[in-house]
Amino acid sequence: MAQANSDTTQSRRTFAIISHPDAGKTTLTEKLLLTGGAIHLAGEVKARGAARRARSDWMKIEQQRGISVTSSVMTFERDGITFNLLDTPGHEDFSEDTYRTLTAVDSAIMVIDAAKGIEPQTRKLFEVCRLRSVPIITFVNKVDREGRPVFELLDEIADMLALDVSPQAYPVGMGGQFEGILDFETGEVARPEGPSKEFKGKRDDNPELPELFAEDIELAQIGYPEFDLEAYRNGDLTPVYFGSALKNFGVTELIEAIAKYAPPPRPQPAGDEQIEPTRDEVTGFIFKVQANMDPNHRDRIAFMRQVSGTFKRGMKLTPSGLGKPISIHSPILFFAQDREVADFAEPGDIIGIPNHGTLRVGDTLSEKNDIRFTGLPNFAPEILRRVQLKDPTKTKQLRKALDDLSEEGVIQVFYPELGAQHIVGVVGQLQLEVLISRLSAEYKVEAGLEASPFATARWLKGDEKALDEFEKYNRANLARDRDGDLVFMAKSPWDVSYQQEKNPDLTFSATKER
Repeated sequence: MAQANSDTTQSRRTFAIISHPDAGKTTLTEKLLLTGGAIHLAGEVKARGAARRARSDWMKIEQQRGISVTSSVMTFERDGITFNLLDTPGHEDFSEDTYRTLTAVDSAIMVIDAAKGIEPQTRKLFEVCRLRSVPIITFVNKVDREGRPVFELLDEIADMLALDVSPQAYPVGMGGQFEGILDFETGEVARPEGPSKEFKGKRDDNPELPELFAEDIELAQIGYPEFDLEAYRNGDLTPVYFGSALKNFGVTELIEAIAKYAPPPRPQPAGDEQIEPTRDEVTGFIFKVQANMDPNHRDRIAFMRQVSGTFKRGMKLTPSGLGKPISIHSPILFFAQDREVADFAEPGDIIGIPNHGTLRVGDTLSEKNDIRFTGLPNFAPEILRRVQLKDPTKTKQLRKALDDLSEEGVIQVFYPELGAQHIVGVVGQLQLEVLISRLSAEYKVEAGLEASPFATARWLKGDEKALDEFEKYNRANLARDRDGDLVFMAKSPWDVSYQQEKNPDLTFSATKER
């Protein structure tokens, strides 16, 4: 048994950035990595045509669209603190993958566009954080452009998210009037320099503030609650920082706020008990599986969030789905674009475990195999399509590819009880494009999608007799998921409620715990 070193555990910060597409999350990710020294060249995100892509978006479809689709992890160290930044898919169609990533973090940064305020996707992701009481630091981005009045933004965060807001900084003007950012703690103003008006390190420690802003700044300092660490860590209060990721304003302050305030690894739920990071035994859970991360090697990597214990390379851990221990010989730590083999890992770390399909999303890994981490659900798909193979001789490759991609959580796959065509289910439209492009690029399978007669799916639960009876009369509307569980394929929501009324002994569930 390997007990976690509590000093090391205290120095871990595992966090994600949540935002609406286009609020500047990819740019902020880059700048955090740059400031943290993890990458030496920030891919200029704006130059879409340039070969220097944003370094955190590495899949082809991301490069074409300039969005983050896969959630990866980037680790960097600064001033004795190890930061594990989990990149969440920024596109609205990836709520399921994003949801799972948010189960693996201890805190989050919420990025808001100064001109747009809180947008629907930010709100959705925020609700996920709230479910798990994940503490949030807010970063209002793009203040070097014209934006909405500061108080309007602060009040919108407070009202829409029912959170106390505590501003920690204030933009001295926005857009054309932008003169820098005042830090409330130090009283210094970070000033723009040069023709590009970037922040290059110039701080004014005795600033003359234009009268126009002086009164507002005073009001912001006294009119909102003071920062309270306990309220923040309970998820009731958010400190608010202002800046421009593109022009380097506010990035250092953000890293320092995470180091200073964000919680170290938190206990994780396993049924009725909470597993503390200080527990002797090494435990963790798989929140993501990614196939073909390295195009040169057809590898699959399971991302494990370590919850407790000190992991040592070569250790044997038992996955809950398997029952027999596996040796982990080449676990990977991710330093931005590079990967390194990990000799040790502590609670809060994310390690990549190469495997050939033995590890799946939702699996718990542990030394004794007597714990199950809970709270990683599958969601009922909102779009269902039939897969049409262009070359019928590739049926076997297609089945393998669909199994792989469903294991990753990109799609769900259903095998109808009658009829041969596989049905894929997704939460959002973009996943279908990702599916077709990855089938072709990674599995050399050319396929198309056609309409399916079904609108949604529900997992069926109940005693065997009731299930058999139901199956006898509804075979044409039944399928199995990749675990072999029975799924009712409904033609409409009305269909679901009708069957529920007719079969009170069965549960028709829209989520399935992994």
